[in-house]
Amino acid sequence: MDLGTILAELNASPAFVVGQLGQSLDGRIALPSGESKYINGPAGLDHIHRLRAMVDAVIVGVGTVLADDPLLTVRRVPGRSPARVVIDPSGRLPPDARCLADDGVRRLVVRRPAAELKLPAHPAGIEVVVVGGADGPLAPQAILDALRARGLARILVEGGPRTLSAFLDAGCMDRFHIVVSPVILGSGRAALDLAPIASLRQALRPATAVHVFSDGDVLFACDLRRSAGGEGAHDDANRALCSTG
Repeated sequence: MDLGTILAELNASPAFVVGQLGQSLDGRIALPSGESKYINGPAGLDHIHRLRAMVDAVIVGVGTVLADDPLLTVRRVPGRSPARVVIDPSGRLPPDARCLADDGVRRLVVRRPAAELKLPAHPAGIEVVVVGGADGPLAPQAILDALRARGLARILVEGGPRTLSAFLDAGCMDRFHIVVSPVILGSGRAALDLAPIASLRQALRPATAVHVFSDGDVLFACDLRRSAGGEGAHDDANRALCSTG
């Protein structure tokens, strides 16, 4: 499918959650050493920046910040940078992380209540979003509700694997863009770690548009709201999505 059509369909919605993942042919996002720059080629990287330019906010987990220290800005394509949101339940986020730099864009840190009691002050201008209870993982739906209450309705979940898996398992993702690079790593970190399923009848089989980039990377644009309807697809196969209203 034409890339413009894929992006136009996404952009037509006033509120959505789209996940983004870049991986190898064998489903890896990094070598055992942690090296991951860059599995995808230039076209795949451009696509990440296009998605950032389309949304109100980009979400990453604190593990991604600790591992990669990303900027999370729009640089490779025209467009404005979205608000940057870091899920940091226990307060591990370094105050000098590059995504917290004061560049005029909103910066939000999502934490559980107890985390605020034991941490030094954030850099000036950081919005602290408190959700959940005193322990346990933060619920994706609660995070989305808190962000929408702050005017952030178009959301990109960019990483890492634990965060993407949590949103996918919770049904809190409308679309999922997976960019596969024609490279085989053979070992390393897996792209996703979802809850086990007992039967292939429970597997997600989303309606998917495919676009081949000029450098060989392939985009699978999955619409998680709709089943592909092929053999083995059932009404109960797709997990119920979180509310986007």
